Amino acid sequence: MQRSARWLGFLISVTVTSVLIASAQAQVVGAKPITVIVPYATGGATDIVARMVAQQLGTRLGTPVIVENRQGGGGVVGWNAAARAAPDGNTLLAMEMSYSISAGLTPNLPYNPRTAFIPINTAVSVGHVLVINPAVPAKNIKELIVLAKAEPGKLNFGSGGTGTNTHLGGELLKAKLGISMTHVPYRGAGAVLADLMAGQVQVLVSAVSTTLPLVQGGKLRALMMLSDKRSDVLPDVPTAAEEGFPGLEMNYWVGFAAPQGTPQAVVDKLNQEINAGLLTPESQKRLKEMAFVPVANTPAQAAQLLESEINRWSTLIKQQGIQAE
Repeated sequence: MQRSARWLGFLISVTVTSVLIASAQAQVVGAKPITVIVPYATGGATDIVARMVAQQLGTRLGTPVIVENRQGGGGVVGWNAAARAAPDGNTLLAMEMSYSISAGLTPNLPYNPRTAFIPINTAVSVGHVLVINPAVPAKNIKELIVLAKAEPGKLNFGSGGTGTNTHLGGELLKAKLGISMTHVPYRGAGAVLADLMAGQVQVLVSAVSTTLPLVQGGKLRALMMLSDKRSDVLPDVPTAAEEGFPGLEMNYWVGFAAPQGTPQAVVDKLNQEINAGLLTPESQKRLKEMAFVPVANTPAQAAQLLESEINRWSTLIKQQGIQAE
């Protein structure tokens, strides 16, 4: 009886200690200024989302949250800096779709892309849309397929560079639709959009947020959404499933992550505060203007998405023989 009582007392003390430790770790979040590393220059979608989240997080925690742009190496400079940071919740990474692509594209990364970070959440996402120059004689995806198969390789699809989401989108289209197109890489989205409107390239797969004003202005024609449902901002554009190509989906996403080794209680606290900030009326309004949809999921769901995305793009990269420049 005495032995049982001692054992029960031991279990209670361990449980209480664990709860107190977790609580203390969670309370530490915001005790020091937090840095959010963005692996790109200012002004892009990832940077804009990161700054919006940083503002909300700083307000909620009552501490400065600073966005630090560490561009270079297609994102590797920023990713590596975040991976090497102390796992204390004071340095976060604004992680997006390109991180999952780089895992299968870039050899000899200075970190393990599958284990370097603990995902905090997927903050936002936006579907991809297939757009063409209006002079291309195709009013829908079936007509574009007929055109592409009649003269294999004649149609050019542009991208913002090798290994970007626009490049992988075009390769995904080729693989799923069984068509041949020639890839023309550019240095950034602005250059490819200019040549797409000029007719130098005919096809582009891009996040809706990038091409929306041009589609609405009649400068580009949207043929198909690469998502599981129609876009609220392009409601007349059918999905791939509606056009007979189920599973042809591609979402651009931005989330947040902490260096591996960050205590789970800290990750959970950050998830709670970041998600709450995303769901404020102010954030909702800003995201809608950018055509982004808030996701605000759990760390487990974010980790599952990251693993799925790494596997998916690694498979496509190998299948299509894509190599880093």
